[in-house]
Amino acid sequence: MLKFNTKELTAITLSASLWAVINAVVGPAFWNLTHLPILCDMLGIATLSLTVWWVRKPGASITVGLIATLISFIMNPGGVQFLGFTGATFVFEAITLFLGYEKVLDNGNIGIGLLLLASVASTAVAGIIIGTFFMNPNFLASAFGGLAVFSGIHGAGGAVGGLLGVMLIKAMEARNINHM
Repeated sequence: MLKFNTKELTAITLSASLWAVINAVVGPAFWNLTHLPILCDMLGIATLSLTVWWVRKPGASITVGLIATLISFIMNPGGVQFLGFTGATFVFEAITLFLGYEKVLDNGNIGIGLLLLASVASTAVAGIIIGTFFMNPNFLASAFGGLAVFSGIHGAGGAVGGLLGVMLIKAMEARNINHM
């Protein structure tokens, strides 16, 4: 059973809300301007990275993903593609838990590399889920060159989000704000 204290639940809920609301408000405009499926990846991974750094307990990433999904569906009931990102939170959780939070978060450049690996892998999985279940195959082929390219673009968004997450973590540490 997951047990989070009040501070941890606050961090989880704020991260999930930030991800879902910014994505719902800015996401459609970003998509219309660029047709790049990377904004949600960047927001999601940055908030997941910060949450995992802050909480360091199993289930934190998944809880962020579930809350963000709920908020996303409230704000955009037709936005079923967000379920791909819900799946990505399970992959991010599995990788960071398997590698060990301390190794990923407190291990200098090696930790940054591991966090980026988790970021790219989880968002690539989001691209596979979205492309397979929620995209028109003809549009996917003509606009992106197929599922592999679409998934790769999501992975690139995850890499950017991972770098943003690292920058946020380093900024918090530079200001002597420590994880829980």
